[in-house]
Amino acid sequence: MRKGVFCDTGFLIRLLDKNDPLHANARAYFRYFTENDFDLLVSTIAIAEYCTGGNVHDLPLKNLQIVPFNLNHAQRTGEFARIIFQAKRTNNLTVANRNIIPNDTKLFAQADREKTVEYYLSSDTESQKIYNVLKEIDRPKFQFLNLNTPHNQIFGILDL
Repeated sequence: MRKGVFCDTGFLIRLLDKNDPLHANARAYFRYFTENDFDLLVSTIAIAEYCTGGNVHDLPLKNLQIVPFNLNHAQRTGEFARIIFQAKRTNNLTVANRNIIPNDTKLFAQADREKTVEYYLSSDTESQKIYNVLKEIDRPKFQFLNLNTPHNQIFGILDL
């Protein structure tokens, strides 16, 4: 079975914007995953977010598997959101202006329910805070990769 990486909106934006400071990291991750037989998965939710400022036809659709949000994703979203809301109530999580259900927990739930997903690729440090709380309590099956860390550091590849 092939391995998968779930790509969020921030990754797509940085991959396609040559002027973004994280563009080179996004391209390197994209190259690494495609050359190492990873499936790149993207949610219809992330595509909708991308389309608020970009065009769907700009996306590298031939390299992406589109994942629609469905019932088992919705159920897992509720489980994740319950954990995050509890963490916010007990002051174990502080995030800046965040709609927990509409964004992060939906995408995390999709990544967690997709059988092949090993990694979640994002540049969103606020989202990573939410992931870290989930990791302590529920242990999502994927690892969060932050675009701020180059792929060669994550995967132990010499940069020659």
